[in-house]
Amino acid sequence: MTATQQDHPPEQPHPSGQAHGHSHGHGHSHAHAHGPAAPVSGRLRKVIAAVLIPFAVAVVAGLVALWPGGPEHTTHGRSGLGFDQETVAGRVVKVAEINCADANAQPQAPTEPGQQGAAPAPGGATGGGSGGKTICERATIEVTSGKDKGRTFPEIVQPNASRKFSAGQELKLAYAPKAPKNLQYSVSDVDRSFPMALLAGVFALVVVAVGRLRGVFALVALAISFGVLTLFILPAILQGSNPLVVAVVGGSAIMLLALYMCHGLSARTSVAVLGTLVSLLLIGVLGSLFIGWASLTGNTDDQTGLVHGLYPDIEIKGLLLAGVIIGSLGVLDDVTVTQTSAVWELREADPSTSRRKLYAAAMRIGRDHIASVVNTLVLAYAGASLPLLLLFSIADSGVGTVATSEIVAQEIVRTLVGSIGLVASVPVTTALAVLVVSADHTPDGNVPSGGGASSGGASGGGRGRGRRRRARAR
Repeated sequence: MTATQQDHPPEQPHPSGQAHGHSHGHGHSHAHAHGPAAPVSGRLRKVIAAVLIPFAVAVVAGLVALWPGGPEHTTHGRSGLGFDQETVAGRVVKVAEINCADANAQPQAPTEPGQQGAAPAPGGATGGGSGGKTICERATIEVTSGKDKGRTFPEIVQPNASRKFSAGQELKLAYAPKAPKNLQYSVSDVDRSFPMALLAGVFALVVVAVGRLRGVFALVALAISFGVLTLFILPAILQGSNPLVVAVVGGSAIMLLALYMCHGLSARTSVAVLGTLVSLLLIGVLGSLFIGWASLTGNTDDQTGLVHGLYPDIEIKGLLLAGVIIGSLGVLDDVTVTQTSAVWELREADPSTSRRKLYAAAMRIGRDHIASVVNTLVLAYAGASLPLLLLFSIADSGVGTVATSEIVAQEIVRTLVGSIGLVASVPVTTALAVLVVSADHTPDGNVPSGGGASSGGASGGGRGRGRRRRARAR
């Protein structure tokens, strides 16, 4: 039994001459049904394979050549800065209110626009004016893992601090072995393991409940993408490989694995891969051009500064461009798969339509998709940069000053380059899909793939009516 026969139940007899038409055109009898698109011809499969197989081989060769050889980036030792510090688990034992003066802690007023907290009001309960007593919190923290398990230390929380503690709260503690004993442990962050794991579980359940088997494949593809990112892209960049090359190779591997796993090994998916590849190349070229032209360094925040300080050989500008490519990949997959599916379904609905009409109909769908996706991409970047935009709003800077400052211009270039590649993917993918479905013909070269059923039914019906007329005449 063929794959097509397994996907569809056996055809039921049709009235009149339609049954004869289906018997002659059985190879295309499912073209009009609601289900997988009819497979393309062997000739087109060979053409697509001739393009994609060398590309896949090049990706595999790139993975082998750039694969990190080992955890060499850990040999420099921990700097004790940011995430590069040893941590252990901790828990808040109790919290008590104290006078800040008794703990030699004085509340600090904000030193820059946007810093959380406000200057204490004169005479208030938390102010220092008019002799008012300032109330702080003294949290007793217990170390719950590591060699000093059971050890406790105090943590003073000032009234204008953004983080408050409660008894029983789980924490992450930073450990500085070279510091004095009473200063070796400090609160690094809150332990969010449970809520994050719960949210991930709810996400997986929703995806599987709605997507079913396709949802399961999507989750597996997501895990593979995360694995490529953490096992290849990040370690390879840390070992000194060019971030742009690493991002192109890693992003291509993610694209191939995710698309074929989620959507199957088919010509439809292969066209989506080609459209995504062309768009990624466009994003890479435009990103490289405008990042250099705008003199963007990529070193605009504490994180990139820390990375550059610990690993001076890493090209921060290349890291910026790599982020643009990887960040655009997910949205590109969505657009190219949607456009390819639209072309295939339109062709199935009307096998006799011309290339021009098919392209125009698919582009109408694509334009609607562009309007929503581009807005989504811009708002996603704006949302991530909202605190930064708020700082400029407080500083009352002009729009031109804000837009041309490096820290904002970097996000503008990232957004616009990604959006250009996203918009360009619609006509490119649509044109590729139209070429594939329109060039796919039956052996006589007259009937496009998917149209055999209709043509066969019509001709069979005509022959059936002719035989009935001759029978009645006799």
